[in-house]
Amino acid sequence: MLITVRRATTQDLPALQELFLSLRRQTYTWLATASFCLADLQQQTQGEAILLAQDEQGGLAGFISVWEADHFIHHLYVDAGQQRRGVGRALLAALPGWPGQRYVLKCLLRNHAAAAFYRVSGFTETGCGMGEDGEYIVFESGKKADRAP
Repeated sequence: MLITVRRATTQDLPALQELFLSLRRQTYTWLATASFCLADLQQQTQGEAILLAQDEQGGLAGFISVWEADHFIHHLYVDAGQQRRGVGRALLAALPGWPGQRYVLKCLLRNHAAAAFYRVSGFTETGCGMGEDGEYIVFESGKKADRAP
């Protein structure tokens, strides 16, 4: 499958909002998903860079949002029909400096599929915590031994 990754534009916003809302409702079944809305994407990604992945037909396959100053991956979502086709890996590979640059993210503990994806993508569990949506794991990209103290 050919995947193209590019920076999102304002024209992409409606499709990104729909994907974000749909996948959150499918994934976070233990939360009050009825309170999720289309505007959540803009609120949660304000000031972040958003890269999107397109399939061969130009359809939205997924996106990643990053707070660039801290190399913090805030969101990574792949359309349910496009999962396990390399979309998530393509989005990670498109990050500035990947794979040498260290990136950090939080993954909800109950989101087992995402945690498994990050582990096989080379992320290491470096901590945990509690947020308003539940317990989370802190993951960092790269190997601990490769980082300077």
